[in-house]
Amino acid sequence: MKLTRPLAALALLVASALPAFAADAVYPPGLRLGMVPLVGLNTAKSFPGFESEDGSVKVLITELPLAAYGEVVGAFNANPAGSNGVKPDKIETPAGLAYFTTESGKAGTTLVKRYSMIVPGAGFSGYVAVQVPENASKIYTDEAVRQMFATAVTRKEVSADEQIGLLPFKITDLAGFKDVRTLVPGSSIILADGNESAGYESKPFLILGLIGATPQQADDRARFAQEAALQIPGVRESRVTMSEPIRINGQPGFETRIDGVSGKDKTPVTVVQWIRFGGGTSLRIIASAPRDQWSDAFPRFRAVRDGIQPKG
Repeated sequence: MKLTRPLAALALLVASALPAFAADAVYPPGLRLGMVPLVGLNTAKSFPGFESEDGSVKVLITELPLAAYGEVVGAFNANPAGSNGVKPDKIETPAGLAYFTTESGKAGTTLVKRYSMIVPGAGFSGYVAVQVPENASKIYTDEAVRQMFATAVTRKEVSADEQIGLLPFKITDLAGFKDVRTLVPGSSIILADGNESAGYESKPFLILGLIGATPQQADDRARFAQEAALQIPGVRESRVTMSEPIRINGQPGFETRIDGVSGKDKTPVTVVQWIRFGGGTSLRIIASAPRDQWSDAFPRFRAVRDGIQPKG
């Protein structure tokens, strides 16, 4: 297939850029993993990563749990030759030794090349997924993608302002919580006294996020709130101690409290769940504290809750 002049020019730009990756890495907002995007790729509009102008070439960047990297390394070591047409490989990066795969597939009816890479991070695993359609594969070649992977780098922290700025609401009072960590960029966040490496359960923390459609009828809301509270991940032996409708910043809401245990040490905790019901989405806040720290933590939880405001 002959390249048109603009495509040929872009191919030359990509090729000429390969040995010159001294450019600064670009970090998607809220993430600790970044890299130098290939020529012709810009910050994506609808997901964390990069994309071509027509959206056909995609580079998704995200974070996975710390254990994910070790699991991938184990799988690579167990089957270094790969299988089913999936080619495994590894590469040194500023972030550490990365493992990646290359495979062919389809996106709808379009033939594509897919590349997946995982790198180690401090308390997390960095993950990158690249999709290149066949008509762009002479520009974004295997070698070009490999060179981009080689620029992967991690940063230790993302500023609280950067993370909070991605949310669709404002948090006006952090109530003294120092550790801020994005769970889902632009959707959910954790505020904590502890930290990711030591574990959050032994100190007060709260998670703020948006959830989809919720019941509109009062009776249905009560049942929904209780069922959601009893299914909070990481809390075991849960028992509802209080559940009642409230108003949160003038909107209908529901407060549910449970007692349970959390973490590998089975720390006794009290957890409060607030749901502020809305139209298309509702705000859900889950706040947890060891039972002996509850009386001091609860006013702080409430200060964060009451300080959440819509963006102007």
